[in-house]
Amino acid sequence: MFSYQERMKAVNLLIQYDRSYSTVIRELGYPSKEALWKWYKEYSRNGDLHQNFNKQSKFTDEEKQKAVDYYLEHGKCVSRTVKKLGYPSRPILDKWIKELAPDQKKHCRSGGAVVKYTHEKKEQAVISLCSRSKPAKQVAAEYGTTRENLYNWKRQLLKEGCVQTMKKPIKKTIQSPNAQSLEAEVSELHEKKDVLSSQVSELQKEVQRLKIERDIYEKAAELIKKDQGINLKALTNREKAIIINALREFHQLNVLLEIIHMAKSSYCYQVIAINTDKYADLRVEVKNTFKESSSRYGYRRIHSVIKVKERMLARQFSM
Repeated sequence: MFSYQERMKAVNLLIQYDRSYSTVIRELGYPSKEALWKWYKEYSRNGDLHQNFNKQSKFTDEEKQKAVDYYLEHGKCVSRTVKKLGYPSRPILDKWIKELAPDQKKHCRSGGAVVKYTHEKKEQAVISLCSRSKPAKQVAAEYGTTRENLYNWKRQLLKEGCVQTMKKPIKKTIQSPNAQSLEAEVSELHEKKDVLSSQVSELQKEVQRLKIERDIYEKAAELIKKDQGINLKALTNREKAIIINALREFHQLNVLLEIIHMAKSSYCYQVIAINTDKYADLRVEVKNTFKESSSRYGYRRIHSVIKVKERMLARQFSM
């Protein structure tokens, strides 16, 4: 639960950031988007947030008393009462019984003494489990325990392929041949696991690289009308820069440069060249000539006038 000050801080930030939920959650680290929306909705409706919240029970006092009475009159069984009445849950019924009839609550008793197993017996059971030729349940029955306890002992005694001692200090004993073979087998399994993990990591990187290459081919076909079967090395630097600019939002620049075979310096040069208009001065000259002709000249006449101006300038510089 969040305090009143924490909720008000989140709502004020949400208003300050133009209701950008992701920005508020990223800055504060709380709450969820749904909770923040509910706080903002309550603040917009009431002009403030509640300070104390008391959840009202959906069950009436008569329903509570009826459930407790049924529990007392029918063998004091919580499960039977919940199944018969259809309400509430078992923990809630336990709470009602403690409130309305605290002296009548039936307490569970353990069925017998707890069996304690020595460390040696646990170790033998784990060895039998790992080198077994029968189901784990049958192995557990032979040692007088349950299947769950047997696997708990295994987790306690085996760590990183070695048989671990219990918390209490015990005397060192010579490992049996079965324990030594088990240790070697577990160590071998850990080595195989490490190899497989590295292979999975390499495959994931390769899949990611193939996805990026696919995006590059699709973008080349879309922007510069190249077939997807083209060699990336055959593209010009300008074409490569255009493709990279279109994909930088989705992939890292260094990965794109590596796949498309382009140096970063060449990419930066092409970006500047693409953004620079080398015909900017000529465009201004065309517009001025058109305005001087009272918007009557066509492109041929404008071309001729500009050519004449260029010749005149050339003669002035040559004199």
